[in-house]
Amino acid sequence: MHPDPKRRVYSRAIVLIIGVMIGEMSESLALSPLVLAFSIAGLIRIATGSATVALTTAAGIMSPIIASMSGVNLELLVIVTGAGSLMFSHVNDAGFWMVKEYLGLSTRETFKTWTVLETILSFTAFAGALLLDIFL
Repeated sequence: MHPDPKRRVYSRAIVLIIGVMIGEMSESLALSPLVLAFSIAGLIRIATGSATVALTTAAGIMSPIIASMSGVNLELLVIVTGAGSLMFSHVNDAGFWMVKEYLGLSTRETFKTWTVLETILSFTAFAGALLLDIFL
């Protein structure tokens, strides 16, 4: 949390502006809301390193986009957003350091194991949700 209230307001304004920009750009793309939510969460995760920030920000961005859509499976949207927020765990992620320390791994070993595992988990959940979307 920012100690300066003005800075907090500016941060929220920036997130809002970015959300509006992504929303406007997504209207011109012919992407499934599931693919869009996964992509947004993944990009935010890579940029910030935080799954929590990626998940909540992507949800906030997607909410106005899907508000006018019909036929969107909200349960699958939650799953793919969560899946996108797991990919590419790296040094900005507290979980990365916890796994490294608890398992006694080097940073390189943690990238080779934890980051790869989280990414496989992310894309597997995404693929599963897309398959379910076809049949539901």
